[in-house]
Amino acid sequence: MTLDRRSFLIASAALAAPGAALAAADPYATSPFRKISDAEWKKRLSPTAYRVLRREDTERAGTSLLDKEKRRGTYACAGCGLALFKSDWKFESGTGWPSFHTVIKGAVGVKMDYKIGVPRKEYHCARCLGHQGHVFPDGPRPTGLRYCNNGVALRFVAT
Repeated sequence: MTLDRRSFLIASAALAAPGAALAAADPYATSPFRKISDAEWKKRLSPTAYRVLRREDTERAGTSLLDKEKRRGTYACAGCGLALFKSDWKFESGTGWPSFHTVIKGAVGVKMDYKIGVPRKEYHCARCLGHQGHVFPDGPRPTGLRYCNNGVALRFVAT
């Protein structure tokens, strides 16, 4: 799912009234995770996870234990638990962040990010709108993509 900047901002600010047209375009439009206040997110998340998921910060490279995680399982959003990636899609990118070449269909929304002066594709959890990371066109086959994810924004569920 790709969200244009206007749609993303409307959804993230929880200004859009739930409706059939919005729900058709955004299956998570009425998610209770979209109604959680900023104060409640601060209570639910660690300070680092809050800064990444809710303020679009980036954790320092090499600080996440998930970067070296090798077990089979699923990587889910640390904010709401939505499954985002399968362990089979993880690869060693050498960047210091967990990286994946494929995302579960419909699990993320993408918007352009210009914060560092160069356009980048930023992706967020489709259900809670929590910031996950950026996607780059330098990954391995079969997609050629690298979803570079903040480890603190993920929860690993082993199978």
